[in-house]
Amino acid sequence: MRFDIISLFPEFVANLAAHGVVGRAGERGLIDIHGWNPRDHAEGNYRRVDDRPFGGGPGMVMLIEPLRTAIASARADDPAPAKVVYLSPQGRRLDQTKVRALSTEPRLILLCGRYEGVDERLLRAEIDEELSIGDYILSGGELAAAVLIDAVARLLDGTLNDAQSHEQDSFGPDGLLDCPHYTRPVEHALGAVPEVLLSGNHAQIARWRRMQALGRTWQRRPDLLDEAVLSKQDRALLAEFRAKHADSPGDPA
Repeated sequence: MRFDIISLFPEFVANLAAHGVVGRAGERGLIDIHGWNPRDHAEGNYRRVDDRPFGGGPGMVMLIEPLRTAIASARADDPAPAKVVYLSPQGRRLDQTKVRALSTEPRLILLCGRYEGVDERLLRAEIDEELSIGDYILSGGELAAAVLIDAVARLLDGTLNDAQSHEQDSFGPDGLLDCPHYTRPVEHALGAVPEVLLSGNHAQIARWRRMQALGRTWQRRPDLLDEAVLSKQDRALLAEFRAKHADSPGDPA
């Protein structure tokens, strides 16, 4: 999958994506990241990419033509169809459902704004979708682009060493939060590992993990349960969890 980054700092996103799981995806040829700096397409000695907003007010607005030319150059560099995404606080909130949809695209062009934003006419003409990673303001879209690339890349076949890893994560196909995890030592001053995880009984372990995922979602993100499709067994497990944790909601058992 190819990512084209339209940014005044495209190397910043590429560097963030060069490590860990996403870096491994690049090494395996599963993703390809290209940067396009609109300043390279700006005119004049100063390569200006912004100007004052009409109507007055603080800050600067990114110009149409440098961005438009950068997007066109990115499109022309590869024949694969590309979806153009603007990282914006006004966009749809990025969630795992959207990430899964994006992972099926052959190519994404990510526009990273700066200053007060981008001329609205460019957005209407060139952008297929606006996406936000949260209800807060960043200095630019580069960090949001890096988040999007990380989330999408780890869903591509071959990125993770265990193909089932992302299915068990929070916000997986069932929409629930993940269950708690433990490793060595068994006994520690901070507590012991739940006995069921040491039993070797895979059916009981699977049941415990499912109950914990349901219970943790109920405790921390009950809104997710409203959208989740729960089986009769799921509802029974959740009821059992709620009964056990009526007095100590934070203690896995």
